[in-house]
Amino acid sequence: MIRRGFGLFFGVLLILAGFSFPVFSQTKEQPVYVVPVHDEVEKGLYAFMKRSFKEAEDNGAQLIVLDIHTPGGAVDAAGEIGKLLDETDTRTVAFINDRALSAGAFISLHADAIYMVPNGQMGAAAIIDQQGNMADKKAQSYWRSAMKSAAQTNGLDPKYAIAMADPDVDLPEYNAGKGELLTFSAKEALETGYSKATVHQLKDVLQHEKAAGAPIVEVKESWAEKVARFVTNPIIVPILLSLASLGLILELYSPGFGLPGSVGLVSLFLFFYGHLVAGLAGYESVLLFAIGALLIVAELFLPGGIAGILGISALAGSILLAGDNVKWMGLSLVIAMSVSIVAMILMVKVFGKKMKFFKKIILTDSTNTESGYVSNVNRVELLGKTGVTKTPFRPAGTVVIDNERIDAVSEGGFITAEKEVTVVKVEGARIVVREMDE
Repeated sequence: MIRRGFGLFFGVLLILAGFSFPVFSQTKEQPVYVVPVHDEVEKGLYAFMKRSFKEAEDNGAQLIVLDIHTPGGAVDAAGEIGKLLDETDTRTVAFINDRALSAGAFISLHADAIYMVPNGQMGAAAIIDQQGNMADKKAQSYWRSAMKSAAQTNGLDPKYAIAMADPDVDLPEYNAGKGELLTFSAKEALETGYSKATVHQLKDVLQHEKAAGAPIVEVKESWAEKVARFVTNPIIVPILLSLASLGLILELYSPGFGLPGSVGLVSLFLFFYGHLVAGLAGYESVLLFAIGALLIVAELFLPGGIAGILGISALAGSILLAGDNVKWMGLSLVIAMSVSIVAMILMVKVFGKKMKFFKKIILTDSTNTESGYVSNVNRVELLGKTGVTKTPFRPAGTVVIDNERIDAVSEGGFITAEKEVTVVKVEGARIVVREMDE
């Protein structure tokens, strides 16, 4: 009976094992990760792509597709993204789903393969400074070399990559004569080998990469990453800093803590939050920012203004530390302070008397005589009256006028006591007397 029980038990195990073996032998197909590279290239995009690549590698992705549609952006961010593409073990392809200009072209060249839609564009990768002019020769030389290296790494003819970054390269057959940057159409990129194929949509890319049946994971930016990308934009940074400086300056001139200070602190918080998420700001800049904020709050309760000055200095230092480009961050600070000063002048001179808000923070009352304010009693009624000196005048002394002792001064000469004098001048509290002729 016991033997039959053991036999039945082992039989059940064998049956279960028989069902289990096919399950264990099945292999789940590796996914394809689609990472959007849209809008401007900045450090916030790099942080998002770094997170996406790690997620793809952790989940055993067979392919990472960069859905590229960008006008370009920051050179340093593009360099970091290019390094990220070079270091990943997963195959990467650039799907230029409209345009990959400037930094976008550089990123595309670092992918293992490039695919373009029929009306796609790729190129025009010169470095432009904040004023919209060509960067200096040193920066251009670096970027030219970086574009050349990216093309050579993937076995592409580097002269086309150089022509995208250097307007002095003459390629008239591609409408890029001397003085013009090269921009490839889909057809031209295919002819030169820069593009592997011209495709219409993502599924065409997957077919070329032999991953048509693979599950697709479309990576989405988190709310924090969207905020980081927005607030680290070179155009948004001076705006945020302008709001912050204007708000804090207004708060210093208003009693208590109100709307201006709240706007200033929120703007600074967004600035540091975005740069922290993007990996630009370290804890030392955040700590310095916190110290500066505490000092500014302390200024509301302490006299002298020293705490406020130290707080603003600490905030300025933390802002410079938060950015990867100290020169640009310094320029942003100058812009912000200039905007806040001009805005303050306009608000005080133009809108100060019309807007109720500014009436609360600007002293408009004047303690003048017309408003009924006097610094002391003006004894004009004494003018022309006579009295007798009770003390000698050297030149100040005391005179009795209408039985009232009054402090007065002589016109400059010495007057002995018990002399008859007359009031010749009254200037506020100053009463001038003259000795009468006998």
